[in-house]
Amino acid sequence: MRQIRSFFNMLTRKNIILILGIIITGCMFVIVIFAPYLEMYDPTKMSLGDKFIPPCREHWFGTDHMGRDILSRVIEGSRVSLTTAVAVVLVSAALGTGIGLVSGFFGGFMDMILMRLVDVLLAFPTIVFALAISTLLGTGQGNLILAICCVQWVRYARIARGEAILLKNAEYIEAAKAIGSSNLQLLAKYFFPNVISKILIMVSLDIGSIILYCASLSFLGLGAQPPSPDWGVMISDGKNYMQYAPWMTLFPGLAIAVSALGFNMMGDGIRDLLDPRMRESVQSE
Repeated sequence: MRQIRSFFNMLTRKNIILILGIIITGCMFVIVIFAPYLEMYDPTKMSLGDKFIPPCREHWFGTDHMGRDILSRVIEGSRVSLTTAVAVVLVSAALGTGIGLVSGFFGGFMDMILMRLVDVLLAFPTIVFALAISTLLGTGQGNLILAICCVQWVRYARIARGEAILLKNAEYIEAAKAIGSSNLQLLAKYFFPNVISKILIMVSLDIGSIILYCASLSFLGLGAQPPSPDWGVMISDGKNYMQYAPWMTLFPGLAIAVSALGFNMMGDGIRDLLDPRMRESVQSE
């Protein structure tokens, strides 16, 4: 009991950012899970007689140009935005980790080809490349996830490849080869467990930025389509009414900022807790 108490005391003193991040992200996931029970109105139901109502007792966040309750749309939009961001990060992490481990483990011509592909993708800003791919694929949430995954996996591949290169000449890897372990067994039993902590840190750090990417592409009309209550779509709808209905963009914008801040704080805290040297390695990339 004393050890548990001392651990939480240390956590409180040195990782306040992590605790705040966990609280914010925890609240976000609670909203996502219980969204249907928290929404006071149907987020897609239009009522032109109730349009442009400012924040009041009946509509805490006001209504939009179609008379839809903005609070209900922000709550429902959390499901769209966070589900998309989590899907992008998980797919990118799985794809990039697998490619990076294979590239670093086998080396040679395969490594050269894969790393040149990574270099080409890293030469373009993520949002610009994702915008180009989204334009080619068309609109829709599925295409948005695919477009960002096509760019985001390279970060995980670089991390996984570096770890694989460091490990493949280790003595215990040579011993495992000597007793007849296959390449697949080596990758699954020794390489993947050694890289998973860094991948988890990268995942926690990336969700916040992915939320911003998704909102940006949705704002441009390349993500979820109306009447879907996506945060980026809501800001796009409200940009023409900012002079006399600023709440239409204010509240979805705050939702994006708070969720991105929460995940970034949690990611920073996890990085400092698990791997204090990760900051230097990420910056050097």
